[in-house]
This record gives sequence, C-alpha cells and structure tokens, in this order.
Amino acid sequence: MPFAPHRRLALAGLAAVAALVAAPAQANPTLGKPAPAFSVVDSTGKTRTLSEFRGKTVVLEWTNEGCPYVQKHYDGGAMQDLQKRAARDGVIWLSIISSAPGKQGYKTPAEANAWRTRTGAAPAAILIDPKGQVGRAYGAKTTPHMYIVNPAGTLVYMGGIDDKNSADPATLAGAKNFVVAALADMKAGRSVAQPVSPPYGCSVKY
Repeated sequence: MPFAPHRRLALAGLAAVAALVAAPAQANPTLGKPAPAFSVVDSTGKTRTLSEFRGKTVVLEWTNEGCPYVQKHYDGGAMQDLQKRAARDGVIWLSIISSAPGKQGYKTPAEANAWRTRTGAAPAAILIDPKGQVGRAYGAKTTPHMYIVNPAGTLVYMGGIDDKNSADPATLAGAKNFVVAALADMKAGRSVAQPVSPPYGCSVKY
C-alpha cells in the first residue's frame, strides 16, 4: 500500500537529514581544481594566505618533528636540501604543523622557530594550524603529506613525498621523490606525470 503524501514527505525529510549527517563537513581537495583557500598565522606572527602567492608554485608540507617518518627526511638534511632547491627556482615552500595542543608535534610559534633554526629547515614559512583547519581542508592524513599548487592556484599534486613507505633513512637512496619529479615537470612546462600517490607516515595529530 503506497505511503500517504504526508508520510512520504516525512520520509523524504529524514532522508535529507541523514544525507547531511553522512556528508563530510568539508570536501577533500580535487586535482585540477582550485586548491582550498586558507588564512593562517605563521611562526613569526604574520597572517599568510594561499592567495598571496598567486603566480607562484606553492608546496605544502605537513610536518611533525616527533614523527620518525619526518625525522627520516630531516635528520640527514634531505628535506632541507629539497626546500632550498625549490626556493632557488622561485617555489614557495610552506611547512604546516596541524598538531593540536598536547599532541605530538605541537609547537608554539617560538618553538617552531627554534626547530627551524636547530634543523636548518628552509621553508618560506611555518604555518601554525593547532585547530587543524588547514589540515582538514586539504584532507591531510600523514606527516609528511605533500601538496603542490600551480601558479594559477590549481592543485596539481597530492600524496607522499616519495615511493619508500619506511622510516628508515637508508631508503632515501634510490627513492623516487614525487615532489622533485612534479616540480621538474612543471619547470619544463609539462603536466605532472604522477599527480597523486599514497601518502605515508604518522597520522596528523588533530
């Protein structure tokens, strides 16, 4: 027996509510689409936005000093070298700390600056994201988790930094670095050959 009109309307309303509850609070970023905008304070107290870097290639690197996978890339200077190489090519490199207060990797601005000095890290800025707003907007899951935005503001790469899912520094030798490859493609005027890869590392400590 068919439902009465008021019954059908009630069911439709419940279905709509269920769909809203089930839907993610924020859609994940999409390759080939505008990268999520953000406004966040860096470790020097300056408010930084993605839009201020329009016309530049931007690399976003989620980081956590306490994560062994991050240590793999920083302890021997590999990440710092990559940051410096990118800067020489005019690339804006932003390191983002989305760890919540009390969680592994959380840093105050002063602590982030001290870490930068101690490790010789060379990003254009360290973004402090303790509420995880930027991290969630990008769907950042691991440290490191890498994203590249082209000069038009379009997301052209997201995923792991390389193809060696390991915290062992020995695996840096012979690894295919996806960020290096993507930046080389962009510098040569080519489309990024591998625009996505599985991220690996420690979970972002939201």
